[in-house]
Amino acid sequence: RIVQEALTNALKHAGPARAQVRLTVDGRLLTIEVFDTGRGPYARTLSADGITIGAVTGHGLLGMRERVAVYGGTLRTGPRPGGGFRVHARIPIEQAGAAGAAAPEAEAEVAG
Repeated sequence: RIVQEALTNALKHAGPARAQVRLTVDGRLLTIEVFDTGRGPYARTLSADGITIGAVTGHGLLGMRERVAVYGGTLRTGPRPGGGFRVHARIPIEQAGAAGAAAPEAEAEVAG
């Protein structure tokens, strides 16, 4: 759900951009990172009469923060240096045996 919401936000707010998803399991910690190269959710457009349009609405980031907190994790979100937006979650996980102790990093890229 974290990845889904972060990618939905990128589609809504980033404009023409690329997004990347990184999932890493390190010991007993899952790290989720989603970032894009777009304009971010804070971009504002003024209409001819000076009224702001395209303002941020919804509860996506709040929902992600609450979801991560339920599992004792942390969530950091915000603009990236040089442009774009980043969602970074760290969630403690329980392991069922030693087989999952050294899982590799997974990465995917999405163009929008």
